[in-house]
Amino acid sequence: MRGHILRRLPSALLILFVASLVIFAVLRLVPGDPATSLAGPDAGPETVAAIRERLGLDDSLPSQYLHWIGGLLTGDLGPSYAIGGQSADLISDGLGATVELTAAALLFVIALGTAFGVLGATARRGWVRAAVRALTTAALAVPPFVTGVLLVLLFAVLLKILPPGGHVSLLTAPDLAVQYLLLPALCLALPSAAVLGRYLKDGIERALAEDYVRTATAAGVHPRRLLWRHALPNALPPAVTLLGMQTGHLLGGAVLVEAIFAWPGLGQLAEQALTRRDYPVVQDLLLLLVTVFVVVQLITDLVYAWLDPRIRWE
Repeated sequence: MRGHILRRLPSALLILFVASLVIFAVLRLVPGDPATSLAGPDAGPETVAAIRERLGLDDSLPSQYLHWIGGLLTGDLGPSYAIGGQSADLISDGLGATVELTAAALLFVIALGTAFGVLGATARRGWVRAAVRALTTAALAVPPFVTGVLLVLLFAVLLKILPPGGHVSLLTAPDLAVQYLLLPALCLALPSAAVLGRYLKDGIERALAEDYVRTATAAGVHPRRLLWRHALPNALPPAVTLLGMQTGHLLGGAVLVEAIFAWPGLGQLAEQALTRRDYPVVQDLLLLLVTVFVVVQLITDLVYAWLDPRIRWE
């Protein structure tokens, strides 16, 4: 396992380096000047020039990039241009809420995706399979902002059993926090759960069509044992890879879902930073998301190899 990680480490570092270059360059191509935004519409050229000098925007682009990377390597993310405070403090304040939302959504993805896959592949009644197919199609076709509004109307307005938005920490009031967490986590999880369910359904159907399964069925092995001991484990390794990719989509989708449900995570911070052209915060946030995605893919590879004994580390 250690050798596998060491072999993957150079490519992971290369991806992060290229991503940092792309993020830095794209933000500089966005129209607008942070110094002008901070100075206000009535500020004179001298004021704007002074702000640019104070923020280091007068330095060359290579110098700005090296200053940013050097700060990341030493743990000094620098101050925020527009929001105020240190970038590290702003990110750490929103990171906990985003991780909380993403983790809950991931649990929903695993539970719902497994249910969709198993029912879609093994349900004996045609209407059950049709219902699963219709539900997964709707989850993929309807955008999250529409799903979020529908969930709020149903559970918060009509049934009045869940709050429409907001956040309570799991550490302070777990029972109340779960109520605030259910709707945004479900809204975030539905598209990924539909993708995972369809992938598992196809894998289970292929596994159940194998010769050894038909032989075991003829020998009188119970179908439930065949499903949980043979078909589902054989369908899991490719699904784990898909689940790792969907984790990245969950992190990206959290930005929109947090805005819908007034969830105080990194999504709201990213929106504020982009609106105010706060380069340090946006750069750090985007590179953080790329880093998490790379780490998740590495963990996914390790889990895939653990589930599939045909894969060897060496």
